[in-house]
Amino acid sequence: MALISDLHGNELALEAVLDDLARTGVDRIVCLGDVATLGPRPGAVLARLRALGCACILGNHDEFLLDPQLVHTYTELPIIVEAVDWCRRQLSSSELDFVRTFQAGLEIALDDQATLTLFHGSPRSHMEDLLATTPPDELDRLLDGRSTTVMAGGHTHIQMLRQHRGSLLVNPGSVGLAFKEYVSGGPPTVLAHAEYATVESRDGVVEVSLRRVPLDRRALREAAAASDNPMRSVLEQQYA
Repeated sequence: MALISDLHGNELALEAVLDDLARTGVDRIVCLGDVATLGPRPGAVLARLRALGCACILGNHDEFLLDPQLVHTYTELPIIVEAVDWCRRQLSSSELDFVRTFQAGLEIALDDQATLTLFHGSPRSHMEDLLATTPPDELDRLLDGRSTTVMAGGHTHIQMLRQHRGSLLVNPGSVGLAFKEYVSGGPPTVLAHAEYATVESRDGVVEVSLRRVPLDRRALREAAAASDNPMRSVLEQQYA
């Protein structure tokens, strides 16, 4: 199974990941949310996800599209608010209806002995951060008493694989906006690769892999420049 997250309207990155998956081979894809906002091609990314027919988890940016006031509880940075509003204007009612089908969380049996729990930020909230440095007692609170074989979420744009009280905690990183380091709302440095993870279990033996797929900086820059997204100049600078 492949886990993809935080696509953020980056069609080029999504296609690179799907090409890599076609070469490696997986039986299922699940998206952990934040699919359309911030990047230049929100509609194309939603169309690709819909065609894939994969389960999608509701991320905070996905819900921002459905509830315009919610973004203000997360950030007041004008460029982010404007980019979310721009994205909403690009999408049809049918595309927004597709976002409404996203689930808050999901639990999947990997085999008879292993279970995978999926969310966006944490099991409690799509706006909470699970990090490699989060203290164990704080993790217990954020995980809301849940403990399965593997627990996976995105949101931070930072790849992670961590053992916590017997569970494996996984963050596949970001397909569309991979960060160099955790920024906690500050300005990030965006890396020119796409990130995802694979999870499999056979007879209770679990394997998690974190993968990175290189991207063409020039193509990313040209895709940003071709859009009138408020994030255009920021993305062009990141991919310079």
